[in-house]
Amino acid sequence: MKKRMISLCMAALFTFLAAGCGSQAASSHQPASSSLSASSAPAASSAPASSQSAPAALEDGFYTADFETDSSMFHVSEACDGKGTLTVKDGQMTIHISLTSQNILNLYPGTAEDAQKEGAEILEPTLDIVTYEGGLSEEVNGFDVPVPALDENFPLALVGTKGKWYDHQVMVSNPEKIS
Repeated sequence: MKKRMISLCMAALFTFLAAGCGSQAASSHQPASSSLSASSAPAASSAPASSQSAPAALEDGFYTADFETDSSMFHVSEACDGKGTLTVKDGQMTIHISLTSQNILNLYPGTAEDAQKEGAEILEPTLDIVTYEGGLSEEVNGFDVPVPALDENFPLALVGTKGKWYDHQVMVSNPEKIS
């Protein structure tokens, strides 16, 4: 319960810091074209992404950043305009993303096969509230995803309400410092 409360507080902080997230109407969102695909993605380690560090050029702090996926069914909320809040601390990067619903229950930084192994560190959701331009608010699942590197595809598996794990490739790019 304490961990969930801390996650909710952090989600609220990230939502406040990512000022652009709640300012886009769902009707104004156009899906970004993505060059991500499983066949074109570079081979990636199935080890959790949190063990790698941020580029030296990106200083500690908060950034908005693009979060692209290889699927039209798995993406950030339209209210967030394809972006999440990237946190860099002590050389480690994590992006907080607010999804489109509560139908994705967990994420795993690696493959679907590895996510199902004993001891896998599954990412738990936070309950995020996104607000569209017209004022409509919605509760959605959010996640803090470890980012191994910017501008490179990395594996991120998900499990939904049907209980089946799916492999995806994602990319975080275009960080802009939040002042």
